[in-house]
Amino acid sequence: MDPVDVAFALLGLGALLAGVLPRLLERRPLSMPIAFLGLGMVVFLLPTGLPVPDPLAHPGLTTHLTEVGVLVALMGAGLKIDRPLGRRRWSSTWRLLAVAMPLTILGVAVLGWWWVGLAPAAALLLAAALAPTDPVLAADVQVGEPTDAEDSEDEVRFALTSEAGLNDGLAFPFVYAALALAAAGTAPHRWLGRWLTVDVGYKLAVGLAAGLAIGWLLGRLFFRARSETLRLARHSEGFLALAATFLAYGITEVLGGYGFVAVFVAARAIRSAERSHEYHQVLHDFAEQIERLLTVLLLMLFGGAVVGGLLAPLTWPAVGVALALLLVVRPLAGWLCLRGAPGRRTEHWVIAAFGIRGIGSFYYLAYATAHAHFPDAELLWATVGLVVVVSVVVHGVAATPVMQILDRHAERAPDEPDRPDRPQRPRVPRPRGGSRLRS
Repeated sequence: MDPVDVAFALLGLGALLAGVLPRLLERRPLSMPIAFLGLGMVVFLLPTGLPVPDPLAHPGLTTHLTEVGVLVALMGAGLKIDRPLGRRRWSSTWRLLAVAMPLTILGVAVLGWWWVGLAPAAALLLAAALAPTDPVLAADVQVGEPTDAEDSEDEVRFALTSEAGLNDGLAFPFVYAALALAAAGTAPHRWLGRWLTVDVGYKLAVGLAAGLAIGWLLGRLFFRARSETLRLARHSEGFLALAATFLAYGITEVLGGYGFVAVFVAARAIRSAERSHEYHQVLHDFAEQIERLLTVLLLMLFGGAVVGGLLAPLTWPAVGVALALLLVVRPLAGWLCLRGAPGRRTEHWVIAAFGIRGIGSFYYLAYATAHAHFPDAELLWATVGLVVVVSVVVHGVAATPVMQILDRHAERAPDEPDRPDRPQRPRVPRPRGGSRLRS
């Protein structure tokens, strides 16, 4: 068998299943990521002649494949959130980003250094790579497609979607800290000042400013151009979601900012330009379809890497850290930061527990190992790989029944007076195929 022919056949099969499986698995305790991770394992165990994927041998290719997957997911996440940006409206998001994420990084870094025995730089890299929740694999616990109702989103789905949209970019300063620590040693005076001013201050500011500017300009072009020929929303071309994604990312990276932040912010700015226009639905649908295809490819390659020995370097302490992150560190940090936030305690526990890890963690690890030498790189990849496998399986099985229970409870219970800036309303969850936007 020619491996190229086999690859074409597998790509066709994967694309077909990407269209069929979401319908077959709807409302069942099994997710599409589980199916494609398993398919990848089976395919690469068979004598097909396909080379075994090895992210350690190809860090550059791994970086760019995962980079594109995260970028498209960020654009889709930004477009489908209905709730306008606000300090109180997004209270859960700010808490998760400002409190839960740093606490998770601290907890994993300490465990990696003290329990696993990693060098400080490697322990910090492990924590930074595992810090962001994943916008790619978390579709079952995110908001559905965009609608024209600002209050259609329940707190759980909104918090998990908005957190995943922003924390991918906010994890980058900690990756840069790990790179600086690996290069300069433990003496903070050699790198701390530049890290605070450039990697934290400048790059974040540029990411936010560039995302807002590009999103505003594209919003004007899409919806308010003086010439009807240039008013692109009239033509309903979904591929412009990719144009917006790559423009925001590329320009921001050229300027030295965080492109992940810019893509999500640009998506929110485009959505704000004409909040109820049906063109948002077109952009979101195209981005979601591309995201689904990329997810199929990445998960199948990941499944191949797993059966090819990615997890072989694991040690029992590393397994303990992986399980501690998913079962203790993230849930506890998330629950603590959400005390007093909108929603019920049950919802807070669900938000804290469903901090899904995935493609973004691979991107950060590939990026860092391509730019610096980490002596424990094999163990880092094995640990992150185990976290993603466990997260895909556990969260994938639990997501549907847990969200169904929450939805039934929300339909029975009246809204609690926990949102002083918004009128009380019945909490009716928005279906993933919800009402479309108006033109």
